[in-house]
Amino acid sequence: MLAARVTQTAVRLLDRIARKTASKKAPAHLRSGRRGEEEAYFYLRRRGYVMVARNFPTARHHGEIDLIGWDKDVLCLVEVKTRTTRDVKPAAAAVDRKKRRDIKTVLRDYLSSLPKKHFPEPPQWRFDVITVHYDQAAAHPTFELFQNAALSS
Repeated sequence: MLAARVTQTAVRLLDRIARKTASKKAPAHLRSGRRGEEEAYFYLRRRGYVMVARNFPTARHHGEIDLIGWDKDVLCLVEVKTRTTRDVKPAAAAVDRKKRRDIKTVLRDYLSSLPKKHFPEPPQWRFDVITVHYDQAAAHPTFELFQNAALSS
């Protein structure tokens, strides 16, 4: 448990340093989105996911996968949606047709990048969506995890 706390603190410190050196005037929605991805990362780790990548891009296509991790023997590609209010459409509804198409493309690139020595066949995988809500009254965000969200729309 102590090692997890040290790791979490180190990652948050490094993220804070990166934010300060990258852009001091980033838009609020980008700052809250980055914060939500960080909180989701540690939330999933607490649930037993073994995280292997954050913000996985592909050089050949548009889009990225926010988080990639293993939930037991299933490879999970996770889209994180962060909201500071519940007055707009639900965060999970923001994963629209274009976003799903982009994720499928990046997914194919990621699966093809896995070493054939360890993965002669593509592993079993699923697409998850996690919403992170920051309510002003609450000290900590709330999470809602939608496992096995459909990639087709």
